[in-house]
Amino acid sequence: MSRLDFIDTPISGLKVVQRKPIRDSRGYFSRFFCAEEFRQAGLGGAISQINQSYSKVAGTVRGMHLQMPPHAERKFVSCIRGEIFDVAVDLRRNSPTFLRWHGELLSEENQRSLLIPEGFAHGFQTMADDCELLYLVSAAYEPTAEKGLNAADPLLKIQWPLPITEMSDKDRNNPFLLPEFQGIEVYSKS
Repeated sequence: MSRLDFIDTPISGLKVVQRKPIRDSRGYFSRFFCAEEFRQAGLGGAISQINQSYSKVAGTVRGMHLQMPPHAERKFVSCIRGEIFDVAVDLRRNSPTFLRWHGELLSEENQRSLLIPEGFAHGFQTMADDCELLYLVSAAYEPTAEKGLNAADPLLKIQWPLPITEMSDKDRNNPFLLPEFQGIEVYSKS
């Protein structure tokens, strides 16, 4: 019996994963990840790292982050405490949705995750204090492949739901895209 639903977004390859918890008087049991269900949905591939992040204050923005090929990564992002507005931006060269972004509310309550393919920048804004996230990532972190976009980039036009209260200096100083930016070439490893 499937405990996960894979829901298409308006951007090809970007999926919402809806967990279907089993609830009773004690609370719930939820399948967080299942390699077989992901493979059956055409979303196979190994998990190389599991990362955790914690943000103290509502309005915090982290992102927009990515790793460049050949170290491009898929991310499976889940908010396990609090609520976030999770955003992915399509940077794939020749994609029909190039430079479009999609945002989803993720929370412990709604049991949703975002599956972000290679070639996307990712970031989020906390909608509450004390937010905790887990990221399942397909590639090990490679510092030389790390890139970031500015979350306020006018070419991206991301509509953050809250005023930005906190952001790292590194993220705040990420460059804006140049108008001649043509995207990145991604070769999937899955």
